[in-house]
Amino acid sequence: MASYEDIAGMIDHSLLKPNLTAREIEEGCRIAQEYRVAAVCVRPSDVRRAAEILRDSPVRVTTVIGFPHGTTTTAAKVCEAEEAIRNGAVELDVVLNIGKLRSKDHDYVKADLEAVTALAHTRNVIVKVIFENGYLDDEEKIAACRISNDVGVDFVKTATGFGPGGAEDHDLKLMREHTNPSIKLKAAGGIRTLERAIEVRKLGCSRIGATATIAILSPLKGERGAA
Repeated sequence: MASYEDIAGMIDHSLLKPNLTAREIEEGCRIAQEYRVAAVCVRPSDVRRAAEILRDSPVRVTTVIGFPHGTTTTAAKVCEAEEAIRNGAVELDVVLNIGKLRSKDHDYVKADLEAVTALAHTRNVIVKVIFENGYLDDEEKIAACRISNDVGVDFVKTATGFGPGGAEDHDLKLMREHTNPSIKLKAAGGIRTLERAIEVRKLGCSRIGATATIAILSPLKGERGAA
């Protein structure tokens, strides 16, 4: 059975809904801190405030780049990444260009991701590439894995949570099979219970994106160490 620390250490607490208020962002950061999760994933405009709240916390600040469609230009993604890092983000969840991937313009997709990854890695910032699998067939998912291998990203991730589908077992197995062992796997989309978190962990996931952090961790709360 996974411990509290095992599961909490997987969670990127997601605060990405467009209608969240400043007060809700601040409360979400405090939940992430209280529950000792791995990271809080906030909208780009919220990075500075999240970094302020979590300055003395081990919880990492993450934001999204090219979100949610991946279709902004490479220059715009790099600019977003630069600002996010400057404001305190230490991880970036980057949406690949879905349309270019489906058009088989793999050189474009690779160069797009390389530009952001190269910048991030010079600052010791982690890059997670979001595939948005609900729009892709298996051949396209495998192509995205191979591009991610070539670029040398840190994680591959199933979905934004704003497109069709989410963290499907078939996709997680396929992504684990076709990415280098050094690349970690993040499941996002539809993970709302402890049972599901444990299932995706068994499939090789190191992180999960979740809004249901409290519901996931509450069954294990009695196992927590002292806060």
